[in-house]
Amino acid sequence: MSGEHRHEPELIRRLAERRTRHRERSRIYRAAFAATGFTVTLAGLVMLITPGPALAVIPAGLAMLALEFAWAERALAHAIRQADVAKRRAASTTRMQRVLTGLATALALAACLAAAALWDIPILPV
Repeated sequence: MSGEHRHEPELIRRLAERRTRHRERSRIYRAAFAATGFTVTLAGLVMLITPGPALAVIPAGLAMLALEFAWAERALAHAIRQADVAKRRAASTTRMQRVLTGLATALALAACLAAAALWDIPILPV
């Protein structure tokens, strides 16, 4: 198995163990649990455009849904693989890339502040 899938077996094993116990519960409990999983996942999706920890909430909701639905397990595994790729890319950046990213961020912030000053755009709500 490639390094890209190194976290998946542990996740799948743990989900399989929990799924076995979960399936022994009543249908009412499982339906309520799935509804909660959908709610948590939707809240995470809303947090993609509003303030909030979307990148922590969405996987939590998918993990809940993965106990009931195979598609949620696949989506969760894909999200974990993508997070690992992003983590490796971030770790492999050079010092110059980090400096240039910081400089670009500072310039963008300065441009926003200059536009606010020039066009009399309030920075904070009044």
